[in-house]
Amino acid sequence: MCGRDDTARLLVNRAQFDNSERAREMLRERVPAVRKIEHTIEYLDLVGSCHSYVASLGRLVPRLRGQEFTEDERETVRRGIARVRAAADWLESAIDAGVFTLDEQLAQLLKGE
Repeated sequence: MCGRDDTARLLVNRAQFDNSERAREMLRERVPAVRKIEHTIEYLDLVGSCHSYVASLGRLVPRLRGQEFTEDERETVRRGIARVRAAADWLESAIDAGVFTLDEQLAQLLKGE
């Protein structure tokens, strides 16, 4: 019975999301300023995310002085760095080319797969 409940919940959530997206799209068409406001919010969120990441490393890395990491810990950090690089490259490419889709291979890398 639980499986059906989960499926029903998923279908309801999906329908609500789709309905919300249609309403947002209609609003954007009727009130062009809404898209401009969304753009500004998304731009500030993007710039803020970049700043936050750099600021976090600026605080964390100096505190690591004198610490020793196991090979497993170093490898885990290296995998994280590879994901960060992939995401940064994707962002830079998207900004330059104006193509903002997430391909399957990048999605898997960002998920850590």
